[in-house]
Amino acid sequence: MTRPETARPALLWLRRDLRLHDNAALAAAVASGRPVLPVYVLDDDTPGAWRMGAASRWWLHHSLTALQAELQARGAPLVLRRGPVASVLPALVAETGAAEIHAGKPGEPWARTALAGLSAGVPVHLHRTQTLHSLDGVRTQTGTPYGVFTPYSRACRVLGPVPPPLAAPAHITAAPAPASDTLEDWGLLPSRPDWAGGLRASWQPGEPHARRQLAEFVAGGVQTYDALRDRPGMESTSRLSPALHFGEISARAAWQAAAHTVGAGGNGVEKWHNELLWREFSAHLLFHAPGLPERPLKPAFAAMPWRDDPAQLRAWQRGETGVPIVDAGMRQLWQTGWMHNRVRMIVASFLVKHLLLPWQAGAAWFWDTLVDADLASNSASWQWVAGCGADAAPYFRIFNPVLQGAKFDPEGTYVRRYVPELARLPAQVIHAPWDAPALVLRASGVSLGGNYPAPIVDLAAGRQRALDALASISKGQP
Repeated sequence: MTRPETARPALLWLRRDLRLHDNAALAAAVASGRPVLPVYVLDDDTPGAWRMGAASRWWLHHSLTALQAELQARGAPLVLRRGPVASVLPALVAETGAAEIHAGKPGEPWARTALAGLSAGVPVHLHRTQTLHSLDGVRTQTGTPYGVFTPYSRACRVLGPVPPPLAAPAHITAAPAPASDTLEDWGLLPSRPDWAGGLRASWQPGEPHARRQLAEFVAGGVQTYDALRDRPGMESTSRLSPALHFGEISARAAWQAAAHTVGAGGNGVEKWHNELLWREFSAHLLFHAPGLPERPLKPAFAAMPWRDDPAQLRAWQRGETGVPIVDAGMRQLWQTGWMHNRVRMIVASFLVKHLLLPWQAGAAWFWDTLVDADLASNSASWQWVAGCGADAAPYFRIFNPVLQGAKFDPEGTYVRRYVPELARLPAQVIHAPWDAPALVLRASGVSLGGNYPAPIVDLAAGRQRALDALASISKGQP
């Protein structure tokens, strides 16, 4: 007996839109009048795919757990399958008799390629679920992609008001569920050693918590966001980057919540909107420059005489450089899977300039250890710091980590939190303990080269070496 056409399900392929609110793909699947079959595919096998890092996999496990509960409360299961999207989705279509597929438009190069080659035998409807604007729809007057943030952001702002977010469906008519993997099958969580204790203490993944966190931020923190966002020792940012990356909240909801809760004016809201547009700009860059994660956008930087020093790279990764603000940032990253944005810039500049180690090595470490590891934002931001990307900071702009620490962590609150061996140092010397008198070091229980390392590089010498390296490629030297 042939099934009625309307009984054939709509397959909802969820990727980086793990939410029910403001999910255009879900809304369209429900509006089709068909039973809906939500599915998540763990694709570690497609050529060119960037396999999620360990911290992201931890987050994904808990985010999918939360999503399963939200879907079940509305009557729908979540099917989990593992394998290449290009084979998993057609197999599910054949297995379930699905009539169509609804999904968010992907931005990563490998996902776009996989989707373009998908032969599912049914219509595939793509919806914008990850960004405010179309990745290919914002162009210069000559039709080229933007390479500078400020004109890009202006172009986005004149596109018209950001529309209101979509409501979550109260009920989802579910299709019969085929066999599904379990999250335990995927082994996303660490076993031994269990390094995720700091992540568990720091985060609660999932859409319900992300929505509460956004509401708390716009009710309080967004008003002071412009003035305090660069202070790592304070709780002055939204910490919503993981939720935005995994799509537990939408960029549209984040934009509108700030604008509608406290009004569209004010420096805090303006700066928050600019940060959301920087995220858009990064996605725009990756869309138009698929090699962004591996190759410098400025070709001259391919000749940069980077050093190969595994010991110094390891010291940077472990937060044992002897430079307090750098070590605090790298330890925060390892403990919590996240790092304050100002400190990200400081530690990145230290790696690529003072140590002259390649930006790709830093991006790879961030990719594995950040719970908000986003291919576009991670790649664009590292290239920005290295001076080789779009709208990049000039290479000769080299952050002095001591001055940065003194300016943005003046009391040493952040350093004391993550580098406890320095906690008793006076604020005047906590960012440069090598300048402290021996008596002060002893009284504070600090032994340079003992319980805290001496700096692995002389900051002045490292700065000059970076400038010399820049001069060499500027002059066309090998």
